[in-house]
Amino acid sequence: MSFNIGENVGPYRIIEQLGQGGMATVYKAYHASLDRYVALKVLHPAFHEDQTFAMRFQREARVVAKLEHPNIVPIYDYSEHEKRPFLVMKYIEGDTLKARLNQGPLTAKEIEQVVNSVGAALAYAHSQGILHRDVKPSNVMIASDSTMYLADFGLARIAEAGESTMSSDSIMGTPQYISPEQAMGKKDLDAGTDIYSFGVMLYEMVVGQVPFSADTPFSIIHDHIYTPLPLPTKVNPKVPEPVQRVLLKALAKDRLDRYTATQELMSAFKAAWTEAGVPMQGTAIIMRPSVSKDKTGAEEKTVSNEAPLKPRTGWMWMGVGIIVLLGLAIAGLAINKRLTPPQATPTLVSTAPLPATPNMPPPPLAKGSSPEISAAMDLVAQNPNDPNAHLTLSLALFDAQEIRAASEELVQAANLAGPDNKEFLLHAAQQLKERNIWVPSAGMYLRLMQAYRNETAPIEIENDFREAAYKATEQKDMSLFLIVERIDRIDQALGHIVRARQELYFGSLDAAQNQLAKAETLKPNMPEAALLKAEIKIKKGAQAEAKDILQSLTAAPKTPEWIRLMAENYLNTIK
Repeated sequence: MSFNIGENVGPYRIIEQLGQGGMATVYKAYHASLDRYVALKVLHPAFHEDQTFAMRFQREARVVAKLEHPNIVPIYDYSEHEKRPFLVMKYIEGDTLKARLNQGPLTAKEIEQVVNSVGAALAYAHSQGILHRDVKPSNVMIASDSTMYLADFGLARIAEAGESTMSSDSIMGTPQYISPEQAMGKKDLDAGTDIYSFGVMLYEMVVGQVPFSADTPFSIIHDHIYTPLPLPTKVNPKVPEPVQRVLLKALAKDRLDRYTATQELMSAFKAAWTEAGVPMQGTAIIMRPSVSKDKTGAEEKTVSNEAPLKPRTGWMWMGVGIIVLLGLAIAGLAINKRLTPPQATPTLVSTAPLPATPNMPPPPLAKGSSPEISAAMDLVAQNPNDPNAHLTLSLALFDAQEIRAASEELVQAANLAGPDNKEFLLHAAQQLKERNIWVPSAGMYLRLMQAYRNETAPIEIENDFREAAYKATEQKDMSLFLIVERIDRIDQALGHIVRARQELYFGSLDAAQNQLAKAETLKPNMPEAALLKAEIKIKKGAQAEAKDILQSLTAAPKTPEWIRLMAENYLNTIK
C-alpha cells in the first residue's frame, strides 16, 4: 500500500508524492512541530518480507544517519508506519545535476563545484567506513542557493541489509554508472566502487556522454565488465590529454588500478585541467541523453531506468536507482551451448591443466531469424506480459546461438514470472538443463529452491539443482553470474563444493582441496564430494585412487544418476 495525500504518518502530514522507483517512493511531508517540510522515503514492501528486516533496517539507518557533512543530504529520522519502514530526510528545494546536464555543458565554476562537493562528500563518508554504491548525477541535488548535496547515501546498504526476495536476488546500482565489481555482484566492495562511479560522472561532464550506453541495462552492464573504455579524445577531441589520463585511471576495470582515495582523484583531475592550460573549463558539446525503450517499446529520453518526475520548480531528490536482476541475468553472456556437448564429461588428464571454457564476449546477433524465433517473437507480441512467451523466445534464441538476446529474454521472463512462480521456474530450469546451459539453469533452480523457503523442496528438484550447480562450475565466469553465497543459504556444504570445483578448473589445486575439506566437515559422505575428490585425484595423477572412488560411486545404490553417469565417463578415460 502507498501513503495517501493528506494523511498523517506519525508527526508528518503527507503533502504530495515526489516520485517512485524500484526501491522506494518519495513523499513531501510537513512536520508541524518543527514547522518545516521533510522528505519521506518509503521502502518497497518487498524489503520487509523478512520478519527481522525492521531490526536490520534500523541498525543500518543509524549508521548512515551519523553522516554529518555540508554536502550530504541528512537523515533526520527513521520509523515504521503500518509495517512500512521509511526514512525522514531534509527536503531540498532545487533540481538534480542530471537535469542540469541535460540543459547543456557545465560551466567552469559548475564543474569545479561538482568535483569539490561530490568528492568531499564521498571522501568524508569513506572516512566513516560508509560507501554510497549508487553515485550518479540524479543523486546530486543542486539547491536553490547553488549548494550541491549528494543524496541516497546508504540506501543500497540499507536495502542489502535485508534478505528479502527483492534484495537477495538483486544488485543495487544504475547501469550507466555501476562499477564492474558491483555489476558482478561481488560482496567485498570498497571505496573503489564509488571512485569508479564518480569517474563516470567526470567522464560525462567533460566528454559529453557516459562511456557506455545501450538499449538495455543488460548490455550496459556487460560493457562495464568487458568492453574497453572508449577513449575520451576519440569521442570528443576537445578533451585535454592530461584529463584523459585521469579518466582512464579512475575507470580502470580492476579496482587495484584506480585511484586509492577520492581525494587523490580530485587532486589529479584538477591538476590535469591546470596542466592543460584550461583550468576547469567545460567542453562545448551538447549533452545527448541516452534513448532507451521501456517494456512497451516506447522511447523515453533518460540515462537510467528511474521513474520520471513531474516538472516542478522545486522538489526533493529522488535518485532511487534501479534493481538489476543478475542472479541469472547475464549468465548467458559468456555461455555457449556448443562449449559443452550433451552428456559430456570434462576429460581430466594426469598432470595436464583442466580444460577451461574460453572467456569470450557474446557473439553478435545473427542476421535473419529461424522459423522458431519468428514464431516466438509473434507469441511475445501477442502476449507481452506472459513470462512463458518470453521464455519460449529465449530458448529459441539460445538454440540459434544468439546468446545476448536469449539472456535478455530470460531476464524478462523471470521478471514477469516473479520470484515465487514455482511452475515457471521449474519449467525454465528444466529446459535450460536439457540444453546443457548450466549457469542459467543453476540460477533458475536456485530461485526455485528459494521459492521453497517455507517448505521442503521435492527431492527431484533438489537433486537437479545440485547437478546444475555442480556442472555450472565448468564455466570460467560462473562466479560472476551465479552468486555462490546464495547457494550457501540453501546448502553451505554444496557452496564449498561449487567453490572447490571452480578452483580445480580455473584456480588453485590447494584452494580446491581446502574447500572440499570444508564441505566434508559440514556434510560427510556427500556424493558430490566423492566425485570431486576423484577429479582432484585425476588432476594429481593418482589414477588408481581416483578409480577406486569412481567405482564405489557407480556401485553405491544411493548415488544420484547424474553422478553415476559422470563417474562412468571418467572411468572410461582412465587407462
